[in-house]
Amino acid sequence: MKHPVSTVQRQQVIALRQRHTLREVADMAGMPLGTVKTICARSGAFKDNPALRELFTLPAIQPSASTSLTVPTLPAQQVVTGDAEIDAVLWLREVIRTGQAVLIEKAMEAAKRIKTPLKELEERYSKHLVSKNPGNWTVMFATMGFADLEGLAQSAVLKSTRQHEALARFGSIEGLFKDTPAERFCTATLKGLKIKDWCYPDAPVDDRFNACPDLMPHTLNDCLYELAYWHDLYILRSANDGGDQGKDAYARECFAFRCLGRIRARSKAEAVSVFRYLAEFDRMDASETEGILLNLIGG
Repeated sequence: MKHPVSTVQRQQVIALRQRHTLREVADMAGMPLGTVKTICARSGAFKDNPALRELFTLPAIQPSASTSLTVPTLPAQQVVTGDAEIDAVLWLREVIRTGQAVLIEKAMEAAKRIKTPLKELEERYSKHLVSKNPGNWTVMFATMGFADLEGLAQSAVLKSTRQHEALARFGSIEGLFKDTPAERFCTATLKGLKIKDWCYPDAPVDDRFNACPDLMPHTLNDCLYELAYWHDLYILRSANDGGDQGKDAYARECFAFRCLGRIRARSKAEAVSVFRYLAEFDRMDASETEGILLNLIGG
């Protein structure tokens, strides 16, 4: 006679499936493999979580909103070092930093007319700073990348693009730095938790977020989606001279990262996506990464 599966058994199966294969869950729960597959499929717990995706999504781009960015005027030329060529390069760097394509193009053309190689001018600029600041070796950092106008142009254009995107998404600088719904969720969830060594301890953070099942990542793709949200939000704010991430948001981001080591991959492609994330974002040396990699290979 076939016995019905109780609510407790269903919950046990779902909890085990987060860490084990279907066959392992069937053996541990003492159930037929087909029953385990049915429970998992009907639970919805192993499909991407739409509630999480909705919360951890940046506002849609409104193209007209970016028009609030004003086009900067050409920076004034100044005598900085007294060396005409060095001062010319310093001015061209200021022009490039405007991020305006037309001005950058003109600056790059003007740079070609400077007879002395830029690397030589970089050395002269370094010597000038050292002579003006004896004993202060940190002034050497001011000359790093001095000759790399191409690199400066690329970063300036990227920053300008991100500034436009930030305004197109949030409408204003004030809106950009206002707490997002996701940040408000994190603050409310972690309210009253005590800081230790500049951040929240992992275990109580996990307990708080685990107690919000509606907004838990169900899949590895959910984790990557949320991590992309925090990264993109930080990038847009940084382009507008934003500060560090708040402690509550950072705690949630770390939680999402830890979940990469707790949720089983649904496919080889999903596991590969996690591996690529670790490599692309230089997280191979993170303390959690060994556990994540073991999770991906079923270790």
